[in-house]
Amino acid sequence: ALNWARVVEIVYIAERINELVKDKEITDKKVRTIPEGIVGEGVGCVEAPRGTLFHHYIADEQGIAKKVNFIVATTQNNGPICMSIKKAAQRVIKNFKVEDGLLNLIEVAFRAYDPCLACASHCLPGHMAMKANIYNSDKKLINEIIRKEKVR
Repeated sequence: ALNWARVVEIVYIAERINELVKDKEITDKKVRTIPEGIVGEGVGCVEAPRGTLFHHYIADEQGIAKKVNFIVATTQNNGPICMSIKKAAQRVIKNFKVEDGLLNLIEVAFRAYDPCLACASHCLPGHMAMKANIYNSDKKLINEIIRKEKVR
């Protein structure tokens, strides 16, 4: 459902951008106010393809950032990513027996959210090193599946 919601949102955003770029009030060169001096603190929010990015900066008198905090899309998507991985695993784990393809389904589940991970952007699907630990209802480890990274 999250992916369909993003499709609807992207269509709306594209239509809205088209309206905004034609609006003379916001595209006029006199709209921007250049701050004088160094501003000590700033917060920004940017909607990006992977999700919303929030950023907060605190600078000293020389304008050097002393504190920076980012809340990236992967952080916000962590809950849905975990739920998708759980559902994928439940589809292939029956009576503690793991069917082939578990690691591939898990990888598909988290890649759908385009996580901000080096492995997501620099590793071909099916080549990423992964480990799945299978626990019983008593939280005892009963199986471990390991896939080593395949070198291209």
